[in-house]
Amino acid sequence: MKSVAGDENGRSEVSESAPSWALVTGSSNGIGRAAALGLAADGYSVVVTGRSAQRVEEVRGQIEGAGGRAIGLVADLSGPSAARGLAEQVRDAVDGPVDVLVNNAGGGSFAPTEATSDEMFDVAFNLNAKAPFILVGAFAPGMAERGRGAIINVGSLSSTMATAGTAAFQAAKGALSMMTKSWTAEYGPRGVRVNTVDPGFVLTAVNEDFRPAFANYLSTLPAGRGGDPEEVGNAIRFLASPQASYIYGVTLAVDGGRNAVVPF
Repeated sequence: MKSVAGDENGRSEVSESAPSWALVTGSSNGIGRAAALGLAADGYSVVVTGRSAQRVEEVRGQIEGAGGRAIGLVADLSGPSAARGLAEQVRDAVDGPVDVLVNNAGGGSFAPTEATSDEMFDVAFNLNAKAPFILVGAFAPGMAERGRGAIINVGSLSSTMATAGTAAFQAAKGALSMMTKSWTAEYGPRGVRVNTVDPGFVLTAVNEDFRPAFANYLSTLPAGRGGDPEEVGNAIRFLASPQASYIYGVTLAVDGGRNAVVPF
């Protein structure tokens, strides 16, 4: 088996040993899919997860069709204990260490605060905060024991810039951003790098329908357009790679410049 490592100069090396696994939640489409395909191209064996068995199988097949190695697990992380179940499934299914964890699964319903039910609030926090918390608790200690590992949390521009009617979602993403810093303090000294990627408006299949409504917004971005999932996936790949060996606890905005420039 082959695993990915890095030498003292940050160059990637592939060694004959147990395979090094990357677990990417919500990787059956969009940003997660792009990250999974990219990490597979970088030499990782990949755990593909998502709610749709068909889409999970499609991504798994695409990785293996390109000469990579993957397993697919169906998981809906909106439930209160779903992440614990996924962690157990991953442990049972892989034959090597999980050296990369990408907490990408997210989402939730948007509504005014007075119209946000307890269930909607809980789903937002289960997906965007609790599931990452549980998965980091499951896999970061092993990374720390080995003295290596990368955790990339997929946040949102919404965690730093507010919009009306999205309080629960934004609060959950804000919690994830803070946990990146907490985990850096907790696991960083033992060789585990934890960072966040904050996407802006990305043209995933879900967001494609909203492109006309966001046309004016996109025109105010320095980039002048929405992002592609692969552009965010490439940022995740970089943060997982040996080239990012001295990057700990940062939030990398992949938002076409919205984080830097106020629209007028």
